[in-house]
Amino acid sequence: MSWFGSNKTAVEALVDGHYAALYRYAYRLSGATQAAEDLTQEVFLQAQKMLHQLRDPANAKSWLFTILRNAYLHRVRAEKSTRFVSLDGVAEVADRGNAPVPIVDSAQLQAALNQLPEVFRTPVILYYFEDFSYKDIAEQMNVPLGTVMSRLARAKMVLRQSLTEHAEVTTTTAHGEGI
Repeated sequence: MSWFGSNKTAVEALVDGHYAALYRYAYRLSGATQAAEDLTQEVFLQAQKMLHQLRDPANAKSWLFTILRNAYLHRVRAEKSTRFVSLDGVAEVADRGNAPVPIVDSAQLQAALNQLPEVFRTPVILYYFEDFSYKDIAEQMNVPLGTVMSRLARAKMVLRQSLTEHAEVTTTTAHGEGI
């Protein structure tokens, strides 16, 4: 018997309490609505099977996010279509000073996130979209705290560069200069 009382009650409580956050995380990882729905459903199926492993309800969110990340990584490996973008050759982004920040819509942001390798995408999603702490992300990904911080910094740099370039192309095309 779990701390919830029954498996049915436990799963209902997990779904009610964490569905939206898990779906957002799955969507940001996969970049597709259908894949996010499938991953989220898979998480709750696996959680139901492994409910006996969850000892403390306070750890449910982290536990579910770990299941989701593992399910996503399993799918990526199975598809053998892992995207690789090397961040080693990325130069430092010059200081923008007081330049206006370009407006980025959610589709542009998702496209930029999709270009990041998973080891950089995951900390960005967990930190900026799901409000996980550096420590929680380090535990989730099983890496040192410093690694989380450096991955976030590098990912932000690449995202900033990608989104700024997209904004410049859009602005130039809108003004007729790029045509």
